[in-house]
Amino acid sequence: MPGPMPTLLDYFPPTDPYLNVIHVDDDILVVDKQSGLLSVPGKDPSLWDCVEYRARQTYPTAGMCHRLDKDTSGVLTLALNKRAHGRIGSQFEHRQTTKSYVARVSGVIAEDSGVIDLPLATDWENKPRQRVDYENGRHAKTEWEVIEREANATRLKLVPLTGRTHQLRVHMKALGHVILGDAFYAEGDDFTAADRLQLHAAELGFTHPTTGEFMTFVAPTPF
Repeated sequence: MPGPMPTLLDYFPPTDPYLNVIHVDDDILVVDKQSGLLSVPGKDPSLWDCVEYRARQTYPTAGMCHRLDKDTSGVLTLALNKRAHGRIGSQFEHRQTTKSYVARVSGVIAEDSGVIDLPLATDWENKPRQRVDYENGRHAKTEWEVIEREANATRLKLVPLTGRTHQLRVHMKALGHVILGDAFYAEGDDFTAADRLQLHAAELGFTHPTTGEFMTFVAPTPF
């Protein structure tokens, strides 16, 4: 879910670790992306440093199968050959993968779980922000479940059942519990409550392109 595009002036991607590899074999490379690092190069030539660039230093054929936005951390998959790329890409396209996120949001949510079903569209006057749009929006659905309640925040497991831009961010804002540290949708204390976006791709599962085994990869939540 793409996020804000940085500029040269404010792009200082983390370098330790340079590339945090979870798994690698002849077909796939799975990494744990840090918050603050682009998945692929930005449009400005200065934004060349990204997961894909770093991966290609060691694995020259690596290509991104999906993306996480700059400020989101967590599990990210690259293919190491065209056949693997096609097979994994097809799984993402046809919703045959499983994925879950961990988020810390503002306020205390009383209910234990729920589903958000709100259509989303680009907020053209505030691009690249998105908004709930009942007339022109595309179907978007998110399941949520409380992991832990804090004094003024709630830790959630989020499962996106669709893959719209900024879906988790906008859905949580619409629920009245914005994700802490969100540069686009959080304001005031909700933004300053965390030193990064409190959203992490904790788990991703898909069928291995060669073995046919369903594999699940996990990255520990860093906040």
